[in-house]
Amino acid sequence: MPNISSVSEFLLLAFADTRELQLLHFALFLGIYLAALLGNGLILSAVACHHRLHTPMYFFLLNLALLDLGCISTTLPKAMANALWDTRAISYQGCAAQVFFLFFLFGSEYSLLTIMAYDRYVAICKPLHYGSLLGSRACAQMAAAAWGSGFLNAVLHTANTFSLPLCQGNAVDQFFCEIPQILKLSCSHAYLREIGALAFSLSLVLGCFVFIVLSYVQIFRAVLRMPSEQGRHKAFSTCLPHLAVVSLFVSTGTSASLKRPSNSFPSLDLVVSFLYSVVPPAVNP
Repeated sequence: MPNISSVSEFLLLAFADTRELQLLHFALFLGIYLAALLGNGLILSAVACHHRLHTPMYFFLLNLALLDLGCISTTLPKAMANALWDTRAISYQGCAAQVFFLFFLFGSEYSLLTIMAYDRYVAICKPLHYGSLLGSRACAQMAAAAWGSGFLNAVLHTANTFSLPLCQGNAVDQFFCEIPQILKLSCSHAYLREIGALAFSLSLVLGCFVFIVLSYVQIFRAVLRMPSEQGRHKAFSTCLPHLAVVSLFVSTGTSASLKRPSNSFPSLDLVVSFLYSVVPPAVNP
């Protein structure tokens, strides 16, 4: 049985077979990537340069923009390079790096979105306690906890996945390295250990999602009791975009994790993964 050391590179899934479509996909990805860089870069610049924006909400937005830049930079540049140079290869080390940074950045981002829901809950439901509950030190600690939890989660899943022996070839039916697709190449029952780790992570995601939903139930109840229509509009305008991003992030990410990799419909896996890996970082700004 060949072991993992026999695999020196992986072959990613191409978006198109013809050269014209490959160049079209390159142009599309380049446009999306530049839009994400511009949008998130403007957020970083605005929050860093304007003293009036040095508040907890904008501090968390700054962290979210940093994570979004990292998320989209982990997948799209390699996909663009492959489309431009008509290749599918990614090195073993590059594949491991993609898995690590995807789990690190997406895990951190989801933790941060949960913290942002708490921020909105305190701001709207307990405004008199906002300064004491979300001081600068508390915000820094919560942000550090979000980044730290993402890092530990990434180490766990990357170590589990790339310690498995692979004997089913090196073709990954995805445009970036994704754990379910790599597990499909495993020839050892040890892959069940990583499936268990994924199930544990999904349970944490579900717990955070329940917290977010309960927070917004309380937020909406408080907003609907506001006597001022302008106040209600302002509260909804800060909450609904966050809730929409959370819903998109969780629904696409969970469906991608729960869906068994398919040899019959790789395009479906491609679309789902594109939605959760590219769309949120591009539309969050």
